[in-house]
Amino acid sequence: MIFKENNKAIFLQIADRVADDVLSGTLHPDDRIPSVRAFAAEIEVNANTVMRAYEYLTTQGVIYNKRGIGYFISPDAPSTVERLRRAELDRGSLDEIFRQLMMLDVSADDLARMYRNYLDKHNNK
Repeated sequence: MIFKENNKAIFLQIADRVADDVLSGTLHPDDRIPSVRAFAAEIEVNANTVMRAYEYLTTQGVIYNKRGIGYFISPDAPSTVERLRRAELDRGSLDEIFRQLMMLDVSADDLARMYRNYLDKHNNK
């Protein structure tokens, strides 16, 4: 795994990857996810870092632990992740994006056109 965001803790980036896999449909409710050690080896990080990510995802309701068996995707994970991501956008991510758009004098029509083009490009894959 390539960690891109220097200002975001690695365990949060790992949690984001799991959440992305839930949203994309790669992981489904009640799917078993890799053990802490297996995932740590796969993405080449310390097992404690993965454990922190799993604990965070558990507190968020995205995954759950069956003692002695492993971690699984929660039944409500897709809606939970969507709700959490929308709240994150509302808390500030959009402010920075909109500030940049305003500074670049991108109109609402321009933005709508760019977004439609993006959707067309990614829906045709």
